[in-house]
Amino acid sequence: MHPVPVFDDYLDALPPDRADVLRDVIDLVESALPAGYVRQMDFGMPTWVVPLETYPDTYNGHPLGVAALAAQKNYTSLYLQGCYAQPDELETFRADWRASGKKLDMGRAACGSSASTTWRPKPSPRRSAVRPPTS
Repeated sequence: MHPVPVFDDYLDALPPDRADVLRDVIDLVESALPAGYVRQMDFGMPTWVVPLETYPDTYNGHPLGVAALAAQKNYTSLYLQGCYAQPDELETFRADWRASGKKLDMGRAACGSSASTTWRPKPSPRRSAVRPPTS
């Protein structure tokens, strides 16, 4: 799966090695999300949202964000807003990340960040809102 054109301008502005990492993460997010989510640029970064046509009654009139991705100066951030919705899923996510040997930084912005641009996500054996399905 290739990122939708709206993401291309964002990716084209990055150094090729950084853009390749983000393309891999975009492919992973899109493989994990069920049909119905919309891809758009929001807050200056690629995001996936519940469209207003599906859920119009939001507190601020913006679509509900599900995931977002950003290339920071020294790291990549994957914002997974759904991580906090189910405490048991959050703990499973944290345990899976610890098992990867990478540092997890979920800071105040509810994000998972990787200081390494060579990090590749490891699929989990279970499907959830934040993990891709396995075949």
